[in-house]
This record gives sequence, structure tokens and C-alpha cells, in this order.
Amino acid sequence: MPRPGAAAAEGGLQQLDGLVHDVMRDTGASMGLVFLLPPGERMLQLAAVCGASQQLAAPWSRITTDTRVPVADAVRERRLVWVDSQEAMARSYPRLRLVLPYDFMLAAAPMTDTAVWGGIVLLWPVWHPPQLSPRERDAIDAFCRHAAALLQRAAEQGRPLLPGPEPRVLLPPRTRAPRQAEALAAVEFAERLPMGCCALDLDGRITFINSAAVDLVGAGAADLLGARPWEVLLWMRTAVFEDHYRSAVVSRQPTSFTALRPPERWLSFQLYPDARGISVHITPVRHGQEAETTPRKQPPPTETVGAVALYHLMHLAAALTEAVGMRDVADLAADQLVPAFGPQGLALMMTEDGRLRIIGYRGYTAEFMSRYDGAPLSSDTPPAHALTTGVPSFFPSFADFQDAYPEAVRYGDRNAWAFLPLITSGRPVGALVLSYDHPRPFPPAERTLLTSLAGLIAQALDRAHLYDTKHDLARSLQVGLLPQDLPRIHGLDVAARYLPAGHGMDVGGDFYDLIRCDETSAAAAIGDVQGHNVTAAALMGQVRTAVHAHAAIGTPPSDVLARTNRLLTELDTGLFTSCLLAHLDLARHRASLASAGHPPPLLRHPDGHTEVLHLPPGLLLGIDPAADYPSTEIPLPPGAVLALYTDGLVESPGMDLEDTIDDLADRLARAQDRSMDSLAGTLVDHARKSPSRSDDIALLLIHPQRGDG
Repeated sequence: MPRPGAAAAEGGLQQLDGLVHDVMRDTGASMGLVFLLPPGERMLQLAAVCGASQQLAAPWSRITTDTRVPVADAVRERRLVWVDSQEAMARSYPRLRLVLPYDFMLAAAPMTDTAVWGGIVLLWPVWHPPQLSPRERDAIDAFCRHAAALLQRAAEQGRPLLPGPEPRVLLPPRTRAPRQAEALAAVEFAERLPMGCCALDLDGRITFINSAAVDLVGAGAADLLGARPWEVLLWMRTAVFEDHYRSAVVSRQPTSFTALRPPERWLSFQLYPDARGISVHITPVRHGQEAETTPRKQPPPTETVGAVALYHLMHLAAALTEAVGMRDVADLAADQLVPAFGPQGLALMMTEDGRLRIIGYRGYTAEFMSRYDGAPLSSDTPPAHALTTGVPSFFPSFADFQDAYPEAVRYGDRNAWAFLPLITSGRPVGALVLSYDHPRPFPPAERTLLTSLAGLIAQALDRAHLYDTKHDLARSLQVGLLPQDLPRIHGLDVAARYLPAGHGMDVGGDFYDLIRCDETSAAAAIGDVQGHNVTAAALMGQVRTAVHAHAAIGTPPSDVLARTNRLLTELDTGLFTSCLLAHLDLARHRASLASAGHPPPLLRHPDGHTEVLHLPPGLLLGIDPAADYPSTEIPLPPGAVLALYTDGLVESPGMDLEDTIDDLADRLARAQDRSMDSLAGTLVDHARKSPSRSDDIALLLIHPQRGDG
């Protein structure tokens, strides 16, 4: 049964199709990929592909916004990314160059208005000029504006447009539609030619082949139509044909190669691509010509791994080097293996205290997976057996599976399975389970490939486990050093928020504090220690303790910062700290503030207008022991709101810091929240949803109340 709103979403995505066709026509791009960013998420999902096959785009089905690829950079930094050569690609995006080692130019742009809704990637052949023309830039800008408006309207109407389980594959409109008589005449024309010719679609499948080509390759037309040549012709099962097909699709340039059809017949293949497919010209090679491009002797054909599989393997290897935690590894493995290698189900398990724990899966329900989470390694199950013996198990059919494990529970109509142990440095760390809807023979080359994949994942999991252990320790340290509850101070309504850094980052050194001084005064502090590690978290605890101790006895803010600065320079940690301290005189409705290189506080007056308080900045703590920190006194009447925050709330790549601070002040002025707790949630919500957030956030709101409050 389709999910609610699926028909409406499908209709909206069809509107997006038209925009894709328009931008490709207006820019002359040969290939386009559209990614959507569902609200509140940090995962770009491939929604549509034009000018290429789904298989070719499989490595980029799902991309986190902090991945180093052009579309993620464009979305995160809200700018157009232009790559004008393969040399530039190799320098800036080596992972992409590894998977697509062909000649092309690329642009990526975000679909954005007040929010980022996704991005588009466009490719051109290398004969495109080295820069985008003004007309092309205008076309890309128009696509991004219209697509963002379409996505925003759908979200506002409660029917957000979400990508389907597989991207939509769009074909460019035909330049002309032949009449039936003309189409028949074209077939007859091709049949009369003495040389072989065939047509491939963008997925590499044969859609037409003439009799001369059938004779040359030595197979029947019935076997060839609808199939990829390198999958049905044993002597083509090297990576050569498949690699040239990929090159033609991506680069849109003619390419050629020769191949030996056993025993001694050499054939020349010339590939001519366009936006809808590839025309292939096949001719015999005269004696002596073959030595120009291909050795005379080749080993007999054997089962080999195709070019696409090899590129996917390299892509996964490169991607796993960037994974930090076990969740990253699980997501990357699932996002890459399922679309690229064909399983309908995947489960990734890791050993923990003699049991198998499921850390990620695709193609299964949570209820089904829960049956196996925590299964002991001593259990008679295929994953446990593979892990304890170190030997992978392959079951080409359900009958084979049932013979080995009569009690095993079958999921749906799954018909083939691979159970792969994850072993690194001789130690078992987990198991990888792949399942397929159709019987699968698992030839030796595929078994070797899957075993290699398991080895890569095992190494990544081992590194990720160490990272998670260190991260949990640092996070516990940081949380333990932050105040668990702010003190209740008569006449003040306060609220605080702390958000750890975005995906892929370690622990930070942001802190805040509220300190009771006496019956009519208090102090508020906020700061940020340089770095994202255990050292930063530990130093944060020392800074907060020093500030708290000095401020609690009524020391003026300028003196508190000066004394803390001398302490840090004596410790000589090599880390610097920003800090802002406010002494609150509740009886006089005044505040005295001093800053050590910290972002300026905001003050919303009782009438609603809000200003940025540009204080004398002072040096960061820990640089110069003789630095001084002048204080500034301001009125703080009942009904006002003083907002202290760290730079993670306002810093965004590609954006001017003053502009983002002004934007925060504007949001504070317009906020209608009655309580400080609700207001704090409103102010951090915008940053929480931003795909470009990469730093911790601390926020402290101070609201003197009217009367008895």
C-alpha cells in the first residue's frame, strides 16, 4: 500500500522533472543529478538522474552534508561549485575522481531560499568553455529558485516532496519522433550494412543489433537484446568494454577499443554516445592492426569483476576512510552496498560481550531485526557461524539455505544469502549479511569481491569503535563539567541550551554558567575553548571553575577575566579561550560586561527592539598575561532579554559573521515566545536544521522580571 501523500509527492516530483529538462536544455549539460534534503535531516538523497543510468549514479544515492563532494559543499556553503578540469577534480575531490576517471566539467548548486532544500549537479563534456557563461549561470539560478519554491510550497501544505526508494531516471526529450514507416526503413538500412552495429541504452543494455553484428560477436539476437554485452559474452567479461561504455556516457566523447573473440578473431568497437544512449560500430580488424591497440595473445576468458564493481569498491574504500563512528560505517556500508552491488537486504553486526549487536540494516523491518540483536556467538545461526569460523557462507538459493539451517526464519521472498565474517588483524569484530530476492550463483569473482568488501568494513568498524569509545569518554567529561541545573535566582528568568557539534565532529569546549553572588546580584558567563577533544573539554572545566570562583565573591568582570587569563598563560596548554562575563545588579537594573574575544551579546529591550552590544573585544584568554579586559555598563530593565551565545550559533561557511549576528538579533526581536525556555528553543532551532553547522552551540538567556516576577 502506498504511503499517505505518495501520489501527491509523485506529482510534485514530476513538476521537478520539467525543471530538470529546462535547465539541461538551457545550459547544454549532458548529465544532471538532483538531490533532496528532507527538512531537519543532514542526508542528501538522490531523487532524479537525467542523462545517465541509476547504476552509474549509485555511489551517490545518499550523501551526508559534510561529505567532501561538490553537491555537499554547495549545499553546506550555499554557493555554486564549478570544477573545470579533471586536474582540479583530483585536487579538490579525489574520491569523485577515483570513481569517475573520465573527462568532464561539473557544476553543483544549492536549491535554497530561507532554507536549503537540496542541490543539483550538472556535467558537461570537456569541450565546454573553462567558465560558465552568464546565460548558463542564470539558468542554474532559475532552476534552484523555482525548485526551492516548489519544495517549500509542498512542505507548507503538509505534503513534503520526498525522494522515492530509487531515483527517477529521466530521458531527455527526443529530437524528433520517427513515423512507423521511417523506423522500419531505418532497421532495413541497418540490416543492409556489411559492418555490425548495435544500440545501447544509458544502462548499457542492447536495444537494437543488426545481423552483421550478431554474426561478428557470435551470439543470437534473442540472447543479446535487453542484456549488457559484457554480461552475456564470456570473452567480453573483462573490464574493457564496461569501462569504455562508462567513459562514453560520462564524457559524451566517442571512444574505441579492440577485443579478441576466441580463438583468433579481433574486433574493433567504436562507441558514439548522446543523451539517450550509445551507437556501437563493430568491424573486423585486419591482420596486423590489432597489435596497435591490444596484445596479440590474451589469457582465456575467466570470470572477472566488472569495471563498475571495481569503481564501487574503490569508492567505498575511500568513503570508509572518512567515517568516524560506528554509525557512520553502518550508514556508509548500507548506502553504498545496496545500490551498487544489488542486495535487497543488508545487516551489519558487531561483537559485544560475546554477542552480536546489530548496528545497521537496510531492507528489513525493525521487528525482524530485533529477533537477532544480542544473539550469542554460540548460537547456531549463519552470522555466528561465519564469525566464529572466519569462513564466509554463500547460499545461492533458499533450498541451499534450508538444507544448512532448517530452523532459520526466511524474510519475505529472499532467495540468496551471503554471510561474511568481519575480521581485522586476526580478530573477529562482526558480521555482514547480504540477502537477495532472486537466486544468485555467487561465482568465484563475486565471492572474492564481497570478501574484500567485508575486509574494508571490518577495518573501518575497528577504527570506528575506538573513536566511539574516546568520543563517549570526552562527551561524558564535558557533560559532567557543565552545570546540570542553573540556580534559581529571585527576579530572573533564565534558560540555557547546549548542542554538540554536527555529524562527524568530536567533543567541544563550549560552556556557560550562572552564578549567585548575593541577594541582589548574580553573574552570567559563557565561553568557548579552542579545539574539539578531551583536552579542550578538560580545559573548559578549569576555565569555568576559575571564572565561577572569582565571580561568586563579586569580583568585577574585568578582574575575573584578567585573573583567569593569567592562570591560563601559566598553564601553557597551547589552547586559547573566548569568554564573556556579565555581572547583573538586580537592584539597580544594571549589568557590567567584559569580553575576551567573544561574539557580542544581544540585548532585546522591553519594547522589543534589539541591539548588538559591541563591547571592547579584549584578547582571547591564554595569550598575553598582561592583557586587560575593560568593562562596559548597560541598563538591564525588567522585561529586557540579554542573550549570550557561542560562535557555533552564528558561524556559517560563506556567510559574513556580522550578517549572521544581525540575523540572530532579528530573530530575537521577532520571537513571540512567552518563556525563556521556549525562546531558547526558537533561537537554536534554525541552527539545528542547518546542514552547514559544524561546531558546538551554547546559549544563555537572561530575563529580569517585572515586579516580583
